[in-house]
Amino acid sequence: MAGKEENKQKGDFGEELAAKVLKKKGYTILDKNFRLRTGEIDIIAKHKGYIVFVEVKYRQNTDKGNPAEAVDYRKQQKIIATAKNYIQKNSLYDCDFRFDVMEILGGEKPLYRHIENAFEEY
Repeated sequence: MAGKEENKQKGDFGEELAAKVLKKKGYTILDKNFRLRTGEIDIIAKHKGYIVFVEVKYRQNTDKGNPAEAVDYRKQQKIIATAKNYIQKNSLYDCDFRFDVMEILGGEKPLYRHIENAFEEY
């Protein structure tokens, strides 16, 4: 079973890879690992007039399902609550927002899938 430090290293690797992919797609990274007591947002970026809150899910394989499946309703609500705090803290009331998930499958040549508008505020 992977230890906490090993999981953090894998998560950091996945987030760095996700940030590189987003930059190549023309995204501007505004913040990474934005944490509050409500939760954490892995990457906050700007793209085509949107502020994009990106949850990165990295897994070595699909033994436990696709990485995006881990972003369940409870996780979405934590991300939304944290995003609302970020919006308020930075006075971003006149911007459009979106919630994306970046799925990464590890290995020697990691595969990724960027799911735009993966979920919405309910």
